[in-house]
Amino acid sequence: MEKEIKVPLLVFLTDFGTKDGFAGVMKGVALNINPLIQPVDLTHEIESFNILEGALVLKAHYKYFPKGSIFVAVVDPGVGTERKPIAVRTENYYFVAPMNGLLDLVLEEEKPIEVVEIANPKYRLNMVNNTFHGRDIFTPAAAYISKGVPLEELGPKINYQKMLNFPKPHQEENKIIGQILYFDKFGNAITNIPCSKFKKCRWRSLEGKVVENFLSGEKGIPSFICGSFGYIEIFLPMDSFKEKYNPQVGDKVECFLEG
Repeated sequence: MEKEIKVPLLVFLTDFGTKDGFAGVMKGVALNINPLIQPVDLTHEIESFNILEGALVLKAHYKYFPKGSIFVAVVDPGVGTERKPIAVRTENYYFVAPMNGLLDLVLEEEKPIEVVEIANPKYRLNMVNNTFHGRDIFTPAAAYISKGVPLEELGPKINYQKMLNFPKPHQEENKIIGQILYFDKFGNAITNIPCSKFKKCRWRSLEGKVVENFLSGEKGIPSFICGSFGYIEIFLPMDSFKEKYNPQVGDKVECFLEG
């Protein structure tokens, strides 16, 4: 028997934007299945097809939602191909997404307890084409989970497979060497170097201290900070580092350890 969950939270992350109604119609599908849900937008502004960016944003923010939240994450350039649509249960959350690397980072922290391929047509919409799995597969599965449908009814159990080629930083003597991964809305560059006690960092020939807030740096000069993503960021006080200095994803960044 399906067990009702009080005000279940469905949290959406996509690269759909808001122009074409794709993000909105997923909420409509979910509400048709379970009118008790509370839909929440994490973001629909992930760069188109950028699985790494989606994985990074999801990892940065998921833990701030109530336990029991159900995340519907869709950045899916391989929609309609053989990549599997999956639902994942961890100790604290549910995640519904394509198995294309989008969940790789979050599942390093939230260990999967159960993973299934969403294959049961009972818990999908009747698809007229194979191009909108966010509407026809992922959202219905999440909505049925919110009604208490166990994952095993959605489809067969499978093993989760990592797909994302996430660049890891490495250490050489007293420094950590990483790279720029992503630019936020303010033009700050998020690196893959986890926050730590660094005395200074370097990008190209520019070197600076790791400061405590966005106004501590010298105006017009790139500065470094431990940002909300949990990684070292490069920024310009009250300006866009991306626009003024033209950094690129993959640029090398070095951070020097204290001591």
